[in-house]
Amino acid sequence: MANKVVMMMMNNPSSSFSSLSLSNHKHTLLLKLLISFLLSGLAFRLILSNYSISISSQTEHPPPPHNLDRDRDRDTLFRSVETDHALSHQLQYNFTDHTNDSDEAPLRDFQENSNHENGSSQCDIFVGKWVRDPSGPRYTNETCRFIEPPQNCMRNGRPDSDYLYWRWSPRDCELPTLDAPNFLNLMRHKSWAFIGDSISRNHVQSLLCILSQVEEATEVYHDEEFKSKRWYFPGHNFTLSVIWSPYLVKADVFEDNDGHSSAQTQIYLDTVDPIWSQQYTNFDYIIFAGGKWFLKTAIYYENRTIVGCHYCPGRNLTELGYDFGYRKAIRRVLDYMTKSSHKPLILFRTTAPDHFENGEWFSGGTCNRTEPFNEGEAGFKDVDTVMMNVELEEFQRAENVALKKGIKLKLFDTSKASLLRPDGHPGPYRNFQPFSEGGGDGDGKLIRDCLHWCLPGPIDYWNDLIMYALSH
Repeated sequence: MANKVVMMMMNNPSSSFSSLSLSNHKHTLLLKLLISFLLSGLAFRLILSNYSISISSQTEHPPPPHNLDRDRDRDTLFRSVETDHALSHQLQYNFTDHTNDSDEAPLRDFQENSNHENGSSQCDIFVGKWVRDPSGPRYTNETCRFIEPPQNCMRNGRPDSDYLYWRWSPRDCELPTLDAPNFLNLMRHKSWAFIGDSISRNHVQSLLCILSQVEEATEVYHDEEFKSKRWYFPGHNFTLSVIWSPYLVKADVFEDNDGHSSAQTQIYLDTVDPIWSQQYTNFDYIIFAGGKWFLKTAIYYENRTIVGCHYCPGRNLTELGYDFGYRKAIRRVLDYMTKSSHKPLILFRTTAPDHFENGEWFSGGTCNRTEPFNEGEAGFKDVDTVMMNVELEEFQRAENVALKKGIKLKLFDTSKASLLRPDGHPGPYRNFQPFSEGGGDGDGKLIRDCLHWCLPGPIDYWNDLIMYALSH
């Protein structure tokens, strides 16, 4: 009714108002009330319209993301030190289902602190020098029960101790010492595997000694020869393993614990060693390495057929050289890891240089130095250079595949820092009191160890490098 009156007034306003002026005063008042009502209604509709427009404009924008900073930290925790470029986001680490916010905190805090100290996240931690450190070792042979006798230099009577008072200092940044409590918190509900030869065993003992200052590990497994072992940290549900696999691929070895061979080693270059491959999916972190075992006499197999050998005089076989076997083995291992659907964080450790002088271990070689080399003062032996070139070339080849598949693969180059520490080996003190009557190796000979490391010793800093690599 009200809309009809308004339309009549708009269509013929003069006629309407003329007729109304002739009516009595009561009709005039009624018209005024009607117009006031209509104007109020229009105003109310305008208010509602503006309010709805305001609500609509506010809901066009999505709410801010939840915990964006935390998610970004998680994506960048495991950026590769060697490949910090546009594709590095493919190396992001996804924590397992066991991980919660409290598990992420130690690594995030470590990353923030080290970045603050360094002033930059860009640093090659593998290039630098050894500097004096008056604080000394983080443990001793009295506070760690995991040191095996051949590396227990202090107990065996090594008279000097200056080798204990040095630390690795990268050229362009500071290297924080591994924080054992934070490392164990980061490793909660996780599993590590060290795969390789006796240098890998040397390394895992160093890590055990550092971590045991916080929580004592329990040995839960060993093989018949005590070469492969597993330890468990119950307070953190953390498992640490060392797996004896000196060739990384399948091999038949006919050698006793003293290094005496009854037959030539047979290496199957196209088959990964099942001793670690059958456990591969159990591990969240893996560090593996090859090395000096490839210098031994060996017969090479591919497709179950002999293809050649390394140093096999008297056999009618093609001499292919140790570098052929080493390259084939490293390539097969990296292919296996980059093609697997399991995606642990993988560190490929480079070869460990020895410091034998005036001979080798079997020909009277010694390592009597008591201080580190300065940078540029020593060079790699030809054998080590060949092996390192193989490692770098095969890593670069596998890295391209890893990047495309989002696999976390890093080159863990300890060779340069290790080269500068000729003073850190047991030498003659691989045996207890070697210069006393009845000392030595029991046959009147005194064999030096210039390959493995005293514990405590320079190899402890490999663990600082691990923590830095994980956090960057």
